[in-house]
Amino acid sequence: MQIAVTGSIATDHLMSYSGKIAEQLIADQLEQVSLSFLVDGLQVRRGGIAANITFGLGKLGVSSLLVDAVGEDFAEYRAWLERHGVDTTHVHTSSTAHTARFTCTTDQDQNQIASFYPGAMSEAREIEIKPIADKVGGVDLVTISAGDPEAMLRHTQECRDRGYPFLADPSQQLALMDGEQIRKLVDGAKYLFTNEYEHSLLLQKTGWSDDEVLGKVGMWVTTLGDQGVRIESKTAETIEVSAVKPKQIGDPTGAGDAVRAGFLAGQAKGLDLERSIQLGCALATTSLETDGPQEYDVEKGSFVARFAEAYGDTAAADVDSVLR
Repeated sequence: MQIAVTGSIATDHLMSYSGKIAEQLIADQLEQVSLSFLVDGLQVRRGGIAANITFGLGKLGVSSLLVDAVGEDFAEYRAWLERHGVDTTHVHTSSTAHTARFTCTTDQDQNQIASFYPGAMSEAREIEIKPIADKVGGVDLVTISAGDPEAMLRHTQECRDRGYPFLADPSQQLALMDGEQIRKLVDGAKYLFTNEYEHSLLLQKTGWSDDEVLGKVGMWVTTLGDQGVRIESKTAETIEVSAVKPKQIGDPTGAGDAVRAGFLAGQAKGLDLERSIQLGCALATTSLETDGPQEYDVEKGSFVARFAEAYGDTAAADVDSVLR
C-alpha cells in the first residue's frame, strides 16, 4: 500500500524561563511591549504533523512518501527521517526560505510566548500529487494533514479530480479556515480525522450535522484523549476503542499524529478497522510516554505484550503477525 502524507514539516525550539512572564508586563505599557528573557534551557525537536506521521509509520515498518516544502537547512532532518523508513524524495526544497519553525518560551506557571514561522511550508501549494504518483507507480491513499491552507485545498481537489482516495486531517487549521474551505477539505474523504474539540468546531463552521458529515465521508474517526477513539460511518455500526493507559506522562505533542500513523500502518498491513485503531492508540501511548514527537521507539516484544494487556491475546497475535 503506497501512502503519501502531505502537511507540515517543522522544528520546535522550546525554551524554559524560571520566572513569571506576567511579572514582566506593565499594565499601562502594553502598547509598547519590549521583553527579553534569560532562559534556562533550549530543546530543539523535530516535528511537523506530516513528518511525525511518517516517522510513526516507519517505526511500524511501513515506508511512506513525505510531501511538503522545506528549506536548505533540512539536510540533517532529512537524514534522520530516511533512517527511520521515510521516503523524502518528493519533499520540495525552497531556495529562499527556511524550514518552518516553532519557537516557544514557557515560564514556571506554564504561561507561554510563542511564534510560528511558516517559511518554506508556504511553497507546498506549488506541489502537484500526480507527478509523484506517476514516479512511484500510483498512490493508494493521500493523507492531507495540517499545513499550508492553500496547499491543503489544492491537494484535496486534486485527489477528487484524479480519483486518489484521501484522508482529511485538518486539525488546528480548522480554526483558521472558514466554513466553505472546510467543506471543500472534507467532501469525498475516505477517512476524516479530528479530535473531540475539532469535531464540534467542524460542525459549527460548516453548518453541517453529524449525519450530513457522515454522508460526505467514508468514516469519521474522532480521538477522545484518554477515553480512546470513536469511528463512525453511514454504513456500519460505531466502533469505540479504549486508550492504552500510560505508565508515565511525557510531552503530549505528537500523540495524535501517532494515532494516525498506527491506523495507517494497520490499514497498510491488512488489519481491520478496529485493530488498526487499537494499533494507533498503542503507538500514541508510546509517544505520550516520551518527550518529543519523534523520540520514541517500538521494541516489538514489549510493544506486543503491552498490546495484549490492553486488548487481549487475540488482538496482540494479529498485530504481532504484521509487525516487522
